[in-house]
Formats: sequence, structure tokens, C-alpha cells
Amino acid sequence: MMSVSAIFGVKLATVSLRQSPTTPTAVVYGNGSSGGLMIECSSRPQKKATAHHRKSRPKKTQPWDKNRGPTVYPPLPELPSEWSFATEEGGPPSASA
Repeated sequence: MMSVSAIFGVKLATVSLRQSPTTPTAVVYGNGSSGGLMIECSSRPQKKATAHHRKSRPKKTQPWDKNRGPTVYPPLPELPSEWSFATEEGGPPSASA
């Protein structure tokens, strides 16, 4: 198992765990000067963005739902004649005012 300092490649300065229980523990990255990153250790960290969406997405659990095929939609109607595509020979259709 790798240590935290080996993963992040920086020195760690940790706060002693012998503080009062109401004070959260903190980990400071860097040399302790201003501008260092400070992370408070949480007992229930929240998932971020994609990890949250992947964990909380609806999952198929029933066999009838897992084995169901894709939805078949009726074919789209034909486009109106006013909606024509421009060809390279004729150029784009001009709007006559």
C-alpha cells in the first residue's frame, strides 16, 4: 500500500489527533505556507459529478426489464417541399424579399 505522500508527491503536515472531539482533523499539503491546500477529513464524503451520477442512476433489476429490446418508433413523415437541401451547383437558396 502506498503512502499519501508517495501518491501526491508532497510533504504532509498533519494535525495531532489529540484535540477535542468537536474540532475536525485537517491535513495540510505543501510546506505549510499560505496558499497550501487544506483538506478537512469528513466521515461521510460526498461523491463528485460523474461518480455520483453513476452510483445513483436507475438500474434494471427485474429480468423482464433486463431482457427488453430497444423501443421501436414509427417512421418519421416526409419533409415538406419547402424544406429542400442546397446543392453545390445552385448554391444556397436565396431569400427573396
